[in-house]
Amino acid sequence: MNFNLRLSPESRYVPTMKPAALTPQPEWHHLPRPGPEFYRGFVVVHWTTTLDHRATGWLDDRFHLYFRELLLHAAAREGLFCPGYVLMPDHLHHVWMGLRMDSDQRNAMKFLRKHLAAEFARRSRTGAEFELQKQSHDSVLREKDRLRGAFEKACFYVLDNPCRSGLVNHPRDWPHLGAIVPGHPFLHPLKDDFWELFWKLYQQHREPTPS
Repeated sequence: MNFNLRLSPESRYVPTMKPAALTPQPEWHHLPRPGPEFYRGFVVVHWTTTLDHRATGWLDDRFHLYFRELLLHAAAREGLFCPGYVLMPDHLHHVWMGLRMDSDQRNAMKFLRKHLAAEFARRSRTGAEFELQKQSHDSVLREKDRLRGAFEKACFYVLDNPCRSGLVNHPRDWPHLGAIVPGHPFLHPLKDDFWELFWKLYQQHREPTPS
């Protein structure tokens, strides 16, 4: 069975449909959270972090590299793979997959937001020009959306944000996206062989499920 998304320059770009979230998603401010157990273990969560007042002007190559470093450290701390992330001019998306029973994505988000907030403050001329909204938005994927084919489409939906926003004609033209799999710095989610290798690595690193 072929698990690859064929995204060579010659391939035709076809938009994908948004996957369903596990829980209804209300307004972005003061979001009610599911219980902590929804973010632990082998769960898959699509996170969106937005700048207050949709502030722009902070995104560049240096920020992208810093964001990748933070994702790498979060992955090491909490046992996570990130099969896709994309930085937009006023917000950030990423998908995390837990690899261990004790993986905790809420702890990972606390770490990520703490260091992002410090970097945004450093980049702000006024000290408050770039600030994160008080809470990140999350969608916990349903079981059916974690199946390989459906999951790959869900990740591509995340990576497709620059195209849907009219910034580029195809997500491969947007420079600020990628994946974080510790030990494999050159994996890219839009390469033809990405998913075949990704699933092999996932099976190698995923902690066995207790009987």
